[in-house]
Amino acid sequence: MEIRPLREDDDRSRFDSGDPDLDLFLRRYAGQNQFRHHIGTTYVAVVSGRIAGYATIAPGSLEIDEAPVSIRKGLPAYPLPILRLARLATHQSTRGRGIGKGLLRVVFGLALSMARDFGCAGVIVDSKQDSVGFYEKLGFLRLEVLEGEMETRPRPVAMFLPIRDIEAATGEWGT
Repeated sequence: MEIRPLREDDDRSRFDSGDPDLDLFLRRYAGQNQFRHHIGTTYVAVVSGRIAGYATIAPGSLEIDEAPVSIRKGLPAYPLPILRLARLATHQSTRGRGIGKGLLRVVFGLALSMARDFGCAGVIVDSKQDSVGFYEKLGFLRLEVLEGEMETRPRPVAMFLPIRDIEAATGEWGT
């Protein structure tokens, strides 16, 4: 498996995660966001020349009063820099093969580099309801979301993983 940034000529048309929204994002918007708008980068896991999974990331910030109480002590009272895991998906045919874990390993490595190079308090993900347990097992903490809920879609669960926990897991994740 090779994990690398998305290329403009990558064939995204056959990706099937089983979630039409995640598939549409990869097919239609990931390239636009990365190559035209420069507002996010998508990393792809490639197996046998095909995209087996992807993770899209973007820098962001977290208001200190929205951060988990357990990490607020000693932090300044202004927005904290974070890395946002905007999307994570694997192809249905490759589930259970470590594709998602490999993509997360790369995301966590990027968060650590960001922390060293210019600052990063942690990683935020807007988890689908059925993925909350997955992220909680990794140490993500739930955040209270005050705005942004849409009545037509299930509310995502904002979750945060402090950079110190990513650093502590470095040996476990092998980054």
